Amino acid sequence: MRSLDVQVPAFNTTFMGMAKGAATSLGIVANDALLYGASGHAFVMYVHESLCPSGPYCFDRQPLFRLLRNLGLEVSDLGFFASEATPTQRAAVDARLKEEIDSGRPAGLINMEFQLVTGYDETGFLTAQPWACNDFPPKRLSFGTWDEFGGEVHANFFTFARCSEAERNTSIRESLDFAVSLYDAPARYAGSGYGMGPDAYRMWKAAIPEHGASHGNWWNATVWGECRQRAGEYLREVALFTGLPLASELAEPYAEVGSLLQRVSEKELPGPDKIALLEKAERLEADATKGLRQLARDLPTKMAPSPQASLA
Repeated sequence: MRSLDVQVPAFNTTFMGMAKGAATSLGIVANDALLYGASGHAFVMYVHESLCPSGPYCFDRQPLFRLLRNLGLEVSDLGFFASEATPTQRAAVDARLKEEIDSGRPAGLINMEFQLVTGYDETGFLTAQPWACNDFPPKRLSFGTWDEFGGEVHANFFTFARCSEAERNTSIRESLDFAVSLYDAPARYAGSGYGMGPDAYRMWKAAIPEHGASHGNWWNATVWGECRQRAGEYLREVALFTGLPLASELAEPYAEVGSLLQRVSEKELPGPDKIALLEKAERLEADATKGLRQLARDLPTKMAPSPQASLA
């Protein structure tokens, strides 16, 4: 049996939990605010027109992978595998995951939730559960059959490696540019039936009358509310690092949006009240995005961090 000592935090945003566990195992020092913010995930909002709980999982993750490289974490996607994956294809994935673990590095996967693969025994892989649940997502994955995924497989597998970090001012600027692009060109990031950024708010409000009390509404609000709270924390740290007051000013609306979305998650709250909260969050975020555009312009090319900075 081969097992790695890897801890996965119980984030609602399980992509971030996977990334945090992998980064820590590789010796990369990045607090939660930096990880969410510099990766760009803090600014993502991706919603299906029916508020399907797939929203937090189905968007293109390549921009996040590129931004995570700025923190020293290189994520490689081994590809998508459905139920039709052949025994040869599954065996190749299994062999690659074993190689990673034998080298002392965790691997990752998504099939409904993001998880780290932290070891293996004679019959299968050990998988870290993001929350204290008994059977979901599964604690292990059998070699070859992947039986624990159930009747349908919609899986991607990931490897992690350490790479050179970018200068912190570069990682800040690129994360802000990404956040602004989600608002300036949301269709660029969206698949059929989904909306990003301002389109996500529009779809969300339209779906509330029929789906406002659904599990999907609760889950989208829970995940995106967590992300916006982290955006506020990130911008407060950016303010300390750069000495730019605008970053501190922008932290407040993102924190408020996070609180508003958490209220939207309440299943018993009437639909009209949820729509009103979303409208307020939408206005706050639209104005804050304009501020992010200015903040990116204000960042000096090079900077010495303030002694108070904690962007680490």
